[in-house]
Amino acid sequence: MQPSEIQAVKQRFGIIGTSELLNRAIDIAVQVSSTDLSVLITGESGVGKENFPQIIHQYSHRKHGPYIAVNCGAIPEGTIDSELFGHEKGSFTGATADRKGYFEVADGGTIFLDEVGELPLSTQVRLLRVLEAGEFIKVGSSKTQKTNVRVVAATNLNMIQATRESRFREDLFYRLNTVPIAVPALRERKDDIVLLFRKFASDFAEKYRMPPIKLTEEAKALLTNYYWNGNVRQLKNITEQISVIEHQREITDQILRVYLPKDDNERLPALFTSSGREQKSFNSEREILYQVLFDMKKDMNDLKKLVHDIMNGQQPEDQQPDVHYPASFIANKDTRINASNAGVEYKNEINKRETNQYGDEDDINVYQDAELYHDEEIVQKPQTLEEMEREMIKRTLEKHRGKRKAAADELEISERTLYRKIKEYAIE
Repeated sequence: MQPSEIQAVKQRFGIIGTSELLNRAIDIAVQVSSTDLSVLITGESGVGKENFPQIIHQYSHRKHGPYIAVNCGAIPEGTIDSELFGHEKGSFTGATADRKGYFEVADGGTIFLDEVGELPLSTQVRLLRVLEAGEFIKVGSSKTQKTNVRVVAATNLNMIQATRESRFREDLFYRLNTVPIAVPALRERKDDIVLLFRKFASDFAEKYRMPPIKLTEEAKALLTNYYWNGNVRQLKNITEQISVIEHQREITDQILRVYLPKDDNERLPALFTSSGREQKSFNSEREILYQVLFDMKKDMNDLKKLVHDIMNGQQPEDQQPDVHYPASFIANKDTRINASNAGVEYKNEINKRETNQYGDEDDINVYQDAELYHDEEIVQKPQTLEEMEREMIKRTLEKHRGKRKAAADELEISERTLYRKIKEYAIE
């Protein structure tokens, strides 16, 4: 499609944004609308998936037929078959009359199945029959009925994983996924965030009869770099909150921070230099573990260098400029120590600790050769990152006696992330 045609679609359906990913999704929706192929729309919650079934319907030859949107996750499991396919009188308690289901009512039109991944397995079998043969049977009936319906489905689940876990039928997934449309998350459309904020601010200003709010440059940068777990829906809600609550119409980054939740994924710990400036931010917990491992390795190398220098009669203060010893091992400049005595005392202390840990001094052979210790690496059984992360979480929970909030604060992650990790690692 030409850019002008895509822009016309956006104006008709109230879609705002210039992202290439968004334009691609709109282009696919318009192109597939002239066919009767099944379409599966995927994307996170709040990205605006509900706009695309309407585009498909309005640009198809079924545009004069009925359009029905069904939220599969909002219908109880015991009644969803009746809602979708109808029922006969007396088929179950409370069925006082015959009832037409959505697939019968939408004959000749389009039915949009939102949150299709929440369908029960028994209902998935019935839906597969509709898609393959255009047939269904009402609840409590033995008569097969025909229907001519275009099915468009949407979900925010990982459908590949759902099929592997037997929560969704693989044959139904591939039948629905004839044409996939992926709607990008808001964080993947950074250039559109300020545009959407401005549109929402204008709409709420008109709705509540007040001047529209505006963002400072710092607030725009904060808004653009925020993670937006709730995507466009979350942005709209926050814009409405600020429009109603704040008397000041120019919104600074300090004001904006008050309204942005602090437990989203982008708010992981960051390293800071001694000057207080941010050095590096982390995009995942795995990166944090990598950094911890690198720091531990550096500290171990510094410690080995210190022991080697002490055992060879060198003072720590005579160290090379590029070697950084741990502060706890550097002697006070005003107190001169004997290097050989310090080495013996340090060796005895190490032997004492090892003896306390293992219980048999004869089995311990620590630092018998300082040069060997310096030149050779200590070989330990390797651990995976998952094992290290599990052990870290377990120890922190034990430290705080199972209090998740305190443990989450120390680990610098959200309670929600901690709860997910506890379930993932089966930590008791």
